[in-house]
Amino acid sequence: MIPNSVTLVEVGPRDGLQNEKQPVSTAHKVELVHRLQSAGLREIEVTSYVSPKWVPQMADNAQVMAAIARPVGVRHSVLVPNMVGLQAMLAGGAATRPDEIVVFGAATQAFSQKNINCSIEESIDRFAPVVAAALEAGLKVRSAISCALGCPYQGEVSPDEVEHLVKLMKGIGVQHCGIADTIGTGTPRRAQAVMERALRHYPMHEVSGHFHDTYGQALANIYACMELGVHTFDTSVAGLGGCPYAKGATGNVATEDVVFMLHGMGVATGIDLDALVDAGGFISDVLGRAPVSRAGKALLTKKGKVFAGAAA
Repeated sequence: MIPNSVTLVEVGPRDGLQNEKQPVSTAHKVELVHRLQSAGLREIEVTSYVSPKWVPQMADNAQVMAAIARPVGVRHSVLVPNMVGLQAMLAGGAATRPDEIVVFGAATQAFSQKNINCSIEESIDRFAPVVAAALEAGLKVRSAISCALGCPYQGEVSPDEVEHLVKLMKGIGVQHCGIADTIGTGTPRRAQAVMERALRHYPMHEVSGHFHDTYGQALANIYACMELGVHTFDTSVAGLGGCPYAKGATGNVATEDVVFMLHGMGVATGIDLDALVDAGGFISDVLGRAPVSRAGKALLTKKGKVFAGAAA
């Protein structure tokens, strides 16, 4: 049942960079997107339309969207948390228009209350008009079901809780279901169990996995989901993006590590690993540190690359 090809959704420019404390220039963000496109990535989450008060790193969202090249066959997405964000995005016209928006919801009441100060059901009520307006504007809508395999406040999360939110998202018209292991505590069998619940409501091509590597389980979880036939996964170049609920821990699984595994299995990705590794090296230089990606570091070391701030 292992698929012959896999689509990777590159989330580094948005999910990876959003929590960086040091400013990353618009030019560097645009350059990163261009390098990722040149490496063969065809699904890229570019930025988010959130309040700059809360996420200052994404304050240049419109400028980034207006500056990126739009090659044929590449889908660009943005995170939109509310109607204000959607209206701001649409106000930019064709120059800043993405192909897809992403909405998110937590699988546990505890996380929903702590993160956005409302219940799961109230969050869905807030998202309903956003989804409707996006669909009316001709945009695809993708969801991220956060804390699907563990919650920093509740602990374990049941497949029933995940399925409850999946059904609510489906009910308001969300077209794609992304299952996210936000704190990275998921393990392969549990990952399969929640994916099976999502597949009850969405076709295979509209289900994806987003795994954090906090406990070193991301590659194993991706493989386990591939055993079910799942063939779309979020990844982040250079392993950008830490886990905000585990200080100092790694977060998003590195795109380079996933590509290295998939190519070693004979699974097609359409990605040039060498160019991808160079893209990871570029953004790591910008940030002044070594990439989190193990494959990226190993392959860059072979090229004689030395990173500023890297341990001897």
